[in-house]
Amino acid sequence: MSPASGGGTPPLPDLHTLRRALADGQTAQAVIEQVIARRRAVAADGIWITPVPDAALRERARQLDAGPRGPLFGVPFAVKDNIDVAGLPTTAACPAFAYSPETTAPAVQKLLDAGAILVGKTNLDQFATGLTGTRTPYGAPANAFDADYICGGSSSGSALAVTHGLVSFALGTDTAGSGRVPAALGNLVGLKPSPGLVSARGALPACRSLDCVSVFALTCADAQAVLDVIAGFDVQDPFSRVFQAAPSIARPLRFGVPLPAQREFFGDGASAAAFERALDALKTLGGEPVDVDYTPFRDAARLLYDGPWLAERHLAIREFLAARPEALLPVVRDIIQGGSGYSADDAFAAQYRLQALRQALRPVWDTIDLLVTPTIGTPYTRAAVLADPVGLNTNLGYYTNHMNLLDLCAVAVPCGFLPSGLPFGVTLQAPAGNDRALLVLADRLHRALNETLGATGLPLAATPPLADDSQGEALFPIAVCGGHMQGLPLNGELTGLGGRLRERTRTAPAYRLYALAGFSPPRPGLVRDPSGSSIELEVWTLPLAAVGPFLAGVPAPLAIGSVQLADGSCVKGFLCEGHAVSDATDITSLGGWRAWLASR
Repeated sequence: MSPASGGGTPPLPDLHTLRRALADGQTAQAVIEQVIARRRAVAADGIWITPVPDAALRERARQLDAGPRGPLFGVPFAVKDNIDVAGLPTTAACPAFAYSPETTAPAVQKLLDAGAILVGKTNLDQFATGLTGTRTPYGAPANAFDADYICGGSSSGSALAVTHGLVSFALGTDTAGSGRVPAALGNLVGLKPSPGLVSARGALPACRSLDCVSVFALTCADAQAVLDVIAGFDVQDPFSRVFQAAPSIARPLRFGVPLPAQREFFGDGASAAAFERALDALKTLGGEPVDVDYTPFRDAARLLYDGPWLAERHLAIREFLAARPEALLPVVRDIIQGGSGYSADDAFAAQYRLQALRQALRPVWDTIDLLVTPTIGTPYTRAAVLADPVGLNTNLGYYTNHMNLLDLCAVAVPCGFLPSGLPFGVTLQAPAGNDRALLVLADRLHRALNETLGATGLPLAATPPLADDSQGEALFPIAVCGGHMQGLPLNGELTGLGGRLRERTRTAPAYRLYALAGFSPPRPGLVRDPSGSSIELEVWTLPLAAVGPFLAGVPAPLAIGSVQLADGSCVKGFLCEGHAVSDATDITSLGGWRAWLASR
């Protein structure tokens, strides 16, 4: 199920599918022509604040096609307009506040350096204050599945750009739920990283001590691919942190769920039933539910808007607010001005209260590996939100506002559709540092529900499952181009050592492939050659302990060296000594070992 608008111009595919097409020869220029056509065809207001002009997009694509390929070569993305991009204004959805940044936020710059193409800056709830998507002078955007409903905020435009297929992923920010609520209402994966994992420098602060740069994507694998690029310590961001290897998630999985009386759906029985289906799916994946008292989480959440953290919002724009109060939307102005009334005593008292709540939750995390909640209790119409903007916004944050105060990471994941045709999703959350483990589990849940319900509408079949490297054991990637590929005679040497398929891809267009003489079963030889072509291969992962035994079985003239992939990255993989191809058959023109086997 997906939004129908587009005038016959197809939506951009998920990141993985697009990268495969680019590896197979599609140009960045062809991708951008599709982006431009899609952007013109989608009849949806309130997505963009500053779109990148067509001419600039075409020039960026031309330059990329002429140069080296990074890991996100040619992939279009969008950025929430409270994140700085040099050359484009930052408005925070307040025209009178707009400024022209001289530098680009590190998270965005990393994406550009990886070859991604920025399509534009997106709409948001003004100053990132709200979860509805309606608090903007740039046109209140509508839900992509039913225009009578909200699309969620504050990262409304970024989520809609992905839902409508205008880009393959987008960046938002998430302080209270802004990277998860729009994901739930847009049938998207919403990744809120651990606080400090991704630099927030260059993002206009909402609550500077809590802000996170978030990711909207179509699949968990896509979100992980983006996180791999943007994560990392930033010495210039005082809230940046270094995380060690991800902690393991135990088997059997213990997932916490709020006590039945604390599961709030605000009278929406359909959402309550959808949540139960998601819990059942987690059980089929081997999970064991554990009822958890949700009171400490709710108490922490109340501190965000009913406590002195509002003073951080006020601090971020206090000079502008004092000079131009009329420039803010009334509901946003009232909220932010409320932060001026807190004292230093209030701030310390709230810190003590928060620390007590964290301490009270320590034994809870000893009994569960993660907490599972609905992402939102119920969707609201735009008319209802306009009639009660504060009350319904509070309801939307029932399951989200505690997250950064309690130093958690989270993944919002689609879980099918309600009878109304609107999407439903749940959020998996765990202590900071568990980002990868949550994405792996969310990916499994997403796939399980997609198979059961057949209604998530996302291209999961095209995307390999995320490899589970969260079990306290590092994995070693290795590229194979012959008999070790899935389904071929030597594949058991990998699977028998715990190998798992990570992705099917191709080499950079600089290799020749030969059928070597004297091997049974037959084996190929891959040789680096600038006059060569792009060769099909698979990247598998092995536990580090299995690498030695595997390499011990590699026969001459084969060897393990660095193989460059189509996206520009390098992994270790099978290569062949040059002398061995003198009596071998050059099969480069066939493009891969499987094609040669089929031609015999």
